[in-house]
Amino acid sequence: MRRYALEKLIEWKNKKNRKPLILKGARQVGKTWLMKEFGKQCFKYTAYINFDNNKRMEDVFSTDYDIERILMSINIETGVKIVPGETLIIFDEIQENPRAIAALKYFYENAPQHAIIAAGSLLGVAIHEGVSFPVGKVDTLELNPLSFKEFLLALGEEGLVSLIEKKEQGLIEAYHDKLQDYLRKYYYIGGMPEVVSNFVENKDFTEVRELQNRIIELYESDFSKHTTVGELPRIRMVWNSIPMQLAKENKKFFFGKIKEGARAKDFEIAIEWLMDCGLIKKVYKVNKPAMPLKAYTEFSAFKLFLLDVGLLGALSDLDAKSILEGNKVFVEFKGAMTEQYVLQQIVAETPYTPYYFTETKSEGEIDFLIQKNSLIVPIEVKAEENLRAKSLKVFCDKYKPELAIRTSMSKYREQDWMINVPLYLVSEI
Repeated sequence: MRRYALEKLIEWKNKKNRKPLILKGARQVGKTWLMKEFGKQCFKYTAYINFDNNKRMEDVFSTDYDIERILMSINIETGVKIVPGETLIIFDEIQENPRAIAALKYFYENAPQHAIIAAGSLLGVAIHEGVSFPVGKVDTLELNPLSFKEFLLALGEEGLVSLIEKKEQGLIEAYHDKLQDYLRKYYYIGGMPEVVSNFVENKDFTEVRELQNRIIELYESDFSKHTTVGELPRIRMVWNSIPMQLAKENKKFFFGKIKEGARAKDFEIAIEWLMDCGLIKKVYKVNKPAMPLKAYTEFSAFKLFLLDVGLLGALSDLDAKSILEGNKVFVEFKGAMTEQYVLQQIVAETPYTPYYFTETKSEGEIDFLIQKNSLIVPIEVKAEENLRAKSLKVFCDKYKPELAIRTSMSKYREQDWMINVPLYLVSEI
């Protein structure tokens, strides 16, 4: 399975002033596999330490931060030679050992010649619970579920991915129907590595859904294991409300939809907890489409998405036939799935931070706004080939952006005021 993050890890390895790297991401997105694959491909030796229920390594870090002593202990624990430049040291589930997190600072300051990569599914939760984080002493990289391009690569479609990346519009158009078909499959299967791998091997949509449900159960078991009794019901309510929130015409997150009379302050911690776990993504509203977008963030208004479009379908109990054939059951929810998909590709494949925008006294919404170099680019998301883009047209007439994008199931076309980008090309914006 090819992950583009591997190329970023290679860049990190070759950096002149390399720091220990923390790989962030939700459980089950493939962090452990990626770290081990990186070690296999780019180093002579890999010393792998998992801190989960590892009393010996807990004791190693409990006394002091003598790096030579710690390195010797890693050698004894793993049986692997620790050679600068030749050995990759992996600390997995590092949130289980807060002192190991703090030790990364001393590795950077006293032993920068050693390549160290750490990961922890609940690292964000641990930090918010008071674990000291070595700010400025580590590099970070976020791993997301497989993007649509990585999904195509897993299915052996290197040629299609090459066309997409080279933006060969004429040739891409010849494969429009095939790419649409793969896109619908991706809506159902999503990008969780285990799920994609199973589909590649078995081509069984029933098994896909069983695996997705198992992953959701794993996440939900984390709710009860790693949070307080008082916060648990709120986390569950936020989590279960996301499909319904995204199904609305106005996808802004409304606390009143969780339960009657709910207020923001009652659920802020629950939302932060789910974000710390990497299970949800928050897209803020901006009150003005101007540079820099970050300066106009309206923190009280936002949309919440899940980490994966396939898991959104599973949590919503949509069957394969509904999505692949587009029957009536799916019609109402199609916009939610499409917007989730677009958000996922922007996060995984582009350097942009997405926002959204609505006028104060208007129902029209620009689904996403990105800052591309010196341009503010509005993106309107259409689930099918219905190309009426009323909100986008109103926005363009008023704000005159240099570039405006509508993404839909329709083919690529340039108009005088905007560009229609097929949904399967969203990663290339």
